[in-house]
Amino acid sequence: MVSPDQTVRDAAQQMSAEDIGALPVGENDRLVGMVTDRDIAVRCVAQGKGPDTKLRAIMTEEIKYCLADDDAEDVARNMAELQVRRLPVLDKDRRLVGIVSLADFARKSQARKHVIQAMSGIAQPTAH
Repeated sequence: MVSPDQTVRDAAQQMSAEDIGALPVGENDRLVGMVTDRDIAVRCVAQGKGPDTKLRAIMTEEIKYCLADDDAEDVARNMAELQVRRLPVLDKDRRLVGIVSLADFARKSQARKHVIQAMSGIAQPTAH
């Protein structure tokens, strides 16, 4: 987890070191946003902002999430409807306990149908 007051450079370095494309953004023990490699490209670099830009300026604040005890099929369906590749996982107290991704579903042979389901929804064009 990164802080909204950390810089884009900090997030990019962490993403590179951990070979990941998204980081949860937390403040006061709560999830307040997500920042992705795409956010860095589109909301920072493409807008002429520099590496010292605070994450607060480019993060996605409206966070979609699932709960730790949600059914995998429901989560995959939700990912398809939301057209996202990953979702933060919160516990009953609404604290971040992980992030579930399509790759997580793909690693489990019995869950591959969920990947297909989610990908079919993600691949649909969005209305603008």
